[in-house]
Amino acid sequence: MTDWWRPALGWLVRLALGFVALSVLLVLVFRFLPVFGSTVMLEREVGSWFSGESLDIQQRWRPWDELSDNAKLAVIAAEDQRFPDHYGFDFTELRRAIEQGMNGGSLRGASTITQQTAKNLFLWTGRDWVRKGFEAWFTVLLEVLWPKERILEVYLNIVEFDSGVFGLEAASRHYFGVGADQLSASQAARLAAVLPNPRERSASNPGPRTANRAAWIQRQMNNLGRGYLERL
Repeated sequence: MTDWWRPALGWLVRLALGFVALSVLLVLVFRFLPVFGSTVMLEREVGSWFSGESLDIQQRWRPWDELSDNAKLAVIAAEDQRFPDHYGFDFTELRRAIEQGMNGGSLRGASTITQQTAKNLFLWTGRDWVRKGFEAWFTVLLEVLWPKERILEVYLNIVEFDSGVFGLEAASRHYFGVGADQLSASQAARLAAVLPNPRERSASNPGPRTANRAAWIQRQMNNLGRGYLERL
């Protein structure tokens, strides 16, 4: 009887090594080059083709120094206040989310900014375990090969703020008619407040829930202080 599994195992090993090499190369390339697209943008485009709906993707790269410090602080305050200190996974926040769910509370996300950057840049939307596994791998690569500033810079340039509106520059002009370097603290807080569900919330015309979250984010920004960004 032929040992059919031996060549199959060999091909699996080659595929795994090829994936590792390709993923490391991609992360290294995007460490230095501006990022003008993401798999989530591609997913939105393909979805619009199948649905027959028109979708105009808006996104423009802005480097770190041209991104509002208010926006940097707002996103950290809203989504990942331990961002400078963890290595891609916030186990404290994850434990709290699990405890809240076990105690009957609503389930909430505990993804870090690094995890969200990995998902937005390289992967697809959804909550399946296969994607979670790839997300963990790319999260480790980003933390090892990129500085924190680069992770936040790329995240702010590719995250979705409204249907077809990606990145801080496009979002700032879409909602407030200003560039990404001109956002006030209140405008930045409102942009950060839509991120849990950007296609159903508005930063320029927030509902009560979004407005309350924006106010909470601005208080957190004040608590953290502008000097917090120096820790990145």
